[in-house]
Amino acid sequence: MIVPELGQFALGMALVVAFFQALLPWWGLRLGHAGLQACARSAALTQAALVAASFLALEYAFINNDFTLSYVVENSNTRLPFYYKISAVWGGHEGSLLLWVLVLSLWTAAVALFSRSLPRPLLTRVLAVMGAVSVAFIAFILKTSNPFNHDLPFFPPDGNDLNPLLQDPGLIMHPPMLYMGYVGFSVPFAFAMAGLLSGRLDSAWARWSRPWAVVAWCFLSLGIALGSWWSYYVLGWGGWWFWDPVENASFMPWLAGTALLHSLAVTEKRGVFKAWTVLLAILTFALSVLGTFLVRSGVLTSVHAFASDPSRGMFVLGILTLMVGAALVLFAWRAPLLVSESRYLLLSRETFILANNVLLVIACCVVFLGTLFPLVSAALHAGKISVGPPYFNFVFRPLCDVLLVFMAAGSLLQWKQQSFDSVWRQLRQPVLAALIALPVVYWAGWHTLVALSLFLILAVAFSMLADILRKVAKSKQGAWAGFWRLSRSYRGMQLAHFGFLVALTGIVLTSYYSDEHDLRMQVGEHVQVGPYSFEFRDVRDVQGPNYTSQVADFVVRQHDRVVRHMRPEKRLYTVRQQAMAKVALSPGLIRDLYIALGDAVGAKAWAVRIYYKPFVRWIWLGALLMAAGGLLVIRDPRYRLRGRALDANK
Repeated sequence: MIVPELGQFALGMALVVAFFQALLPWWGLRLGHAGLQACARSAALTQAALVAASFLALEYAFINNDFTLSYVVENSNTRLPFYYKISAVWGGHEGSLLLWVLVLSLWTAAVALFSRSLPRPLLTRVLAVMGAVSVAFIAFILKTSNPFNHDLPFFPPDGNDLNPLLQDPGLIMHPPMLYMGYVGFSVPFAFAMAGLLSGRLDSAWARWSRPWAVVAWCFLSLGIALGSWWSYYVLGWGGWWFWDPVENASFMPWLAGTALLHSLAVTEKRGVFKAWTVLLAILTFALSVLGTFLVRSGVLTSVHAFASDPSRGMFVLGILTLMVGAALVLFAWRAPLLVSESRYLLLSRETFILANNVLLVIACCVVFLGTLFPLVSAALHAGKISVGPPYFNFVFRPLCDVLLVFMAAGSLLQWKQQSFDSVWRQLRQPVLAALIALPVVYWAGWHTLVALSLFLILAVAFSMLADILRKVAKSKQGAWAGFWRLSRSYRGMQLAHFGFLVALTGIVLTSYYSDEHDLRMQVGEHVQVGPYSFEFRDVRDVQGPNYTSQVADFVVRQHDRVVRHMRPEKRLYTVRQQAMAKVALSPGLIRDLYIALGDAVGAKAWAVRIYYKPFVRWIWLGALLMAAGGLLVIRDPRYRLRGRALDANK
C-alpha cells in the first residue's frame, strides 16, 4: 500500500513545482534575474518526473491488484488479462485525467529540452504559461478526481472488472494518441500568450510555433482515426463515424487546428494574418479543453463519456472560462501590435488559404452548434431536441465541395499577386483532366452527387500534380531526382493534402455504396450481400479468461468460390454480466466484409448484421498519409538551421 501513497505524494509535489514554474519565472523577467528565468526549465523537467512517478504508481496498483484503491476496484479484476490491466489505468475518469496531465507535463518537458535555441525571455514565458495550465489540471485531479482514494478499512477481494467495450487493443493506443493531440495544442497556445505578453508577434514567432502545432495535429489526426476504427469494429454498428457528441468534441479542435496550421504558414512566409493566427491558437486549445468538459461533466449521453459528476464538469468549465477569458482580454489589449508586415494581395495563395480557413471555422461552428444546441434547449426548457447525422451530413457536404474548389486553386497560386489570366492558365489543364475523367466515373455507375464529389477531388489532385511537375521541371537533374530535391516541407504538405483526398474519397464511396443487412438467420441459411454470398454454418461455445462466448461460423463465397471463413462472437463478461458483440472482419483495400452476431431469436435462429463496405479503409489510410505528411514537414532542415542561427546570434 506504500506505492499508491508515494504516487499521491508525487502528484501533490508536482502541483507545488507547477505553481513555482508558473510564478517564479515572471519575477525573473520583471527583475531581469537570469537564475529565476532558468528555473522554468528545471521546474518543467521536475514536474514531468513527478507526474510520471505518480502515473507509474497507479500502474503498479493495477498490475498488483491493489483493491484498496476505489479506482482499481471499479476498473480491474484479478482475471483481467495483464495487458488490459496496463491500459485500464486510463479506462475510467480519474486515470484518464492523470494521463491527460502526464501528457501535458511531457509536452512541457519537450519544450524545455528542444527549444533551447529560443530567446530566453520567450521560452521563459512559454514554460510559465504551460505551468499555469498544469496547476489548474493537477488541482482538478486532487480536488475532485483523485485516483489514489482508498476504500478502507473494508475493500473487496476482487474488482468490478473493466468495461467490456474497453477490453480491446484500441484502448491501449487510442486515448494516449488522442491526448497527445488534445494537449499538444497547449504549446502553440502558450507561444501565442508569450508573444502577446512580450509584444513580439512576427514571422519568427510563427516559425517557432509551427512545428509544435504540426506535431500536435499529427497526433490528433491519428487519435481520431484510431477512435473511428475502434468504433467501427468494436461497437458492432458497422459505421466509422456516428456524429456522436464526444466524437464531435475531438473533431472540433481538429478543424480549428487544421486552420491554425495553414494560418501559421502564411504568417511565417508573408507576415500577415497575425491576429487571425493568434485567435486560432486560442480557439484550438479552448476546444480541446471544451472536449474535456463534455466528456467529464455528465451533460452528454454517449458510449464514450467518462463521468457523470456535475461538480467535475463545473471545475473544468471554470478552468476553460478563466483561461479563455484571460487569453481574449490579453488579445484585445495587444491588438494594436498585430499589424501585417507586408501588403495583403487579393489574388494570391494567402487569399485562398484564408478562404479555406474561414470554411474550416464555419464547419467547426456547425459541429459546435449541433453538439451543444440540444443542451442549450434543455437548459432553457424549450423541449428535448435531437441533432443527428442528417443535420451534419446536410451541412457538411456543400462545405466540403467549396473547400475542394479553393484547394484546387490554392495549390497552383504563388505567394504574390497574380492576374486572372495567369490563374486560369495554371488551372485550365487540371480542370480539363478532371472533366475528361468525369464521364468515365459516371459511366461506371456512380451516383450523380458522387460523380460531382469525385470530379472536385480529381481537380484538386491534378492541380497538386501540376504544381509538383512545374517545380520539378525547374530542376536539371531529371524528374525523380528533382522531386527528391524539393523541400521536405513542400513534399510533406502535398502528402498531407493527398491523404485528405484519399480519406474524402473513402468517405464519399462508403457512404453511398455500403450494402447493409440486419436480419434473422438460421443455421444453414444463405444471404446475398453485395457481390458475396454468406452461409451461416454453426455456433459453438468458447470459454475465455473472463468471459464466455458463442462463436458463429460463416462461409463467404464469391461466384461459388470460397473467399474465407468469418467467425463473429457474442461474449458475456461474467463479472459485470455484460454482453458484447465481437465482430468478424474480412478487410481489403477496396472493400470490407463485416459480420456482427446479435442475440438468439428462438431455438436455432440469431440476429445478424452483415455489411459490405466499399473503400472504407481509404478513410484510415488517408489519415495515416496526413499524419505522415505532417511528420515530414517538421523534419525540414530549415527549422533546425534557423535554430542554430538563433543560437549564434545570442
